[in-house]
Amino acid sequence: MRATGLAALAVLGGLAASAALLGEEGKPRAVKVTVLSTMVADLTGIGEWGFAALVEVDGYRLLFDTGHREDTVVRNAAELKVDLSNVTDVILSHNHLDHTGGLLTLRRSLAAKSPRALSRAHVAPGIFLPRREVGQGDSEANPMPSIREAYTAGGGTIVEHARAEKLAPGVWLTGPVARRHPEKNYPKRWRIVTADGAVEDTIPEDQSLVVETGDGLLVVTGCGHAGIGNILAQAREMVPGAPVRAVVGGLHLLDADDATLVWTAERMREAGVRKLMGAHCTGLEAVYRLRALLGLDRASVVVGAVGSSYSSTTGLDPLWLAH
Repeated sequence: MRATGLAALAVLGGLAASAALLGEEGKPRAVKVTVLSTMVADLTGIGEWGFAALVEVDGYRLLFDTGHREDTVVRNAAELKVDLSNVTDVILSHNHLDHTGGLLTLRRSLAAKSPRALSRAHVAPGIFLPRREVGQGDSEANPMPSIREAYTAGGGTIVEHARAEKLAPGVWLTGPVARRHPEKNYPKRWRIVTADGAVEDTIPEDQSLVVETGDGLLVVTGCGHAGIGNILAQAREMVPGAPVRAVVGGLHLLDADDATLVWTAERMREAGVRKLMGAHCTGLEAVYRLRALLGLDRASVVVGAVGSSYSSTTGLDPLWLAH
């Protein structure tokens, strides 16, 4: 699972072998995703510019991203009566602080009750690369090197995934997503520092979660910086013949123009998407435009809120505000 530098970002070579393993142990019976950090809050919880979600697949539970502020997910989980103390695995979709900021506080607060809680963090190669923000001098703009130092000092383990890999039966990480389509769903203000100088930060480590359900695939994204078209293409290559029926998370379409949204809707329609919970950086208007473009109704395409959920058996529950 460990990667060895930028060369490990060549992901396509490993997908065929990974695809052959998918589905061997049968599809999970019950899958649920509960949003613990996003901008919109309903009657319970605190909204913020960030993302985190608890993913439950039969008896396996994992945390996908950790929110922005140090204590948001801790407080929201308490209000929602969500116990994270028996969650060992946490996925960090990419290096940005709005997805990694809560990791250390969560780990420290839960470790007293359960030393194994959030003790294993799954990342993709490139997440620790030095970065600079345009116009902000030479100060380090990547929070992950310092977070890694504190996390491992506290007993946590970092696992790097250079390709698609299985975490549990029917539960897969994409690893770094191949950029088949020319999507650029990422901020343009950061650069990666290399030996040859600064280069555009395309967020090469951006990864998503793919879960098999009885109806098809569920894809969970953090910001979708790799582009949801690319993510859906990779998910379908990982599980040949299986449609992607549901997408939950951030798609970074808040600034997308109409042409981009039309193109995105086409990729989602081709993949078979029937349910969308657009949270975090998807953008409110983008969610509604995608609903119309996909020809789906308000029960099938919703804005994600703190405490909202997707279930493979009962569908989307956007709660009161976004119903």
